Amino acid sequence: MLKSLIVIPTYNEAQNIAELLEAIFKIVPDTDVLVIDDNSPDRTAYIVETYIEQNTFKGQLHLMRRPGKLGLGTAYIQGFTWGLGKDYDVFISMDADFSHDPKYLPILLKEIENNDLVIGSRYVKGGGVVNWGLGRRILSRGGCLYAQILLLTKVRDLTGGFNCYKRENLLRLNLPTIISKGYCFQIEMKFRHILLKSRIKETPIIFHDRINGTSKMSQNIFKEAILNTLKLSFHRTQLTKLMKKDT
Repeated sequence: MLKSLIVIPTYNEAQNIAELLEAIFKIVPDTDVLVIDDNSPDRTAYIVETYIEQNTFKGQLHLMRRPGKLGLGTAYIQGFTWGLGKDYDVFISMDADFSHDPKYLPILLKEIENNDLVIGSRYVKGGGVVNWGLGRRILSRGGCLYAQILLLTKVRDLTGGFNCYKRENLLRLNLPTIISKGYCFQIEMKFRHILLKSRIKETPIIFHDRINGTSKMSQNIFKEAILNTLKLSFHRTQLTKLMKKDT
């Protein structure tokens, strides 16, 4: 059995984190979870710490505290690096707000057995989004299409954050050289897999807009995604050279 780690960055997710952890361990009881909290004022980290102290999940729950909001991308890089040092075989990136339904976790873990990257995709047959207005749908679809055209790929959901990675490929990506700190991190991770000619599978998910808490999207994050996607397109050759040919 592959040893798996779910990495969940958090900022003010006290309304969601306990219920999410309960759901995850009910559905995939053999996996581990690492919560990376950016000093949430609502004491998200305290809730996780309480579970750890009570050993509620039998030592499978871990917490990384950071001093402030340092960016989604840097959180994942720190989490993946931590997990690589602990000899996990498989890594899942996942939001804390239930937009990524834990019921899909067994599917991602099954599909990764024969692939290097499995994407929980909103934009393949069977996938979709719930409770989004027209403006947000257009923005999301437009962002994916923009990235598809610039990066010359057929991958449909380049911006989605519900992804499953193989250890061997994470080692090849040269994580410290990733330039994206915000949501463009999801695009860059997929693009680096594409450059490595990785086996990529998109499996359909239904994405639910959050019920509790507030979105972390901002104009700066949006601008970074536009500019960094351009940079990735122009520096395709240099990126390929940065990555390792074998593990």
